[in-house]
Amino acid sequence: MTESSIRCSVYRSPKKDGMYIYVLKIEQPFEELPEDLMKQFGEPGHVMDLVLDKDRKLARVNVLDVINGLKEKGYYLQMPPSIHGSE
Repeated sequence: MTESSIRCSVYRSPKKDGMYIYVLKIEQPFEELPEDLMKQFGEPGHVMDLVLDKDRKLARVNVLDVINGLKEKGYYLQMPPSIHGSE
């Protein structure tokens, strides 16, 4: 792990398919998160642990957005993908 990398855990929401929250990999990651956010998210289900750095590729989100969210707010909320009809 390098100085510019960050360890996080990813959890899925039981309330909304495709919604995930990235949190710092610490003992009590949800303790400091907004209560309203946790009510909307539901009981988090652990998916995986990751080490993020600027070169890491993520499937649906920009890794720099995730890193910035983790550093600034302590979490990054990944919303479900938009479903667009044929245009």
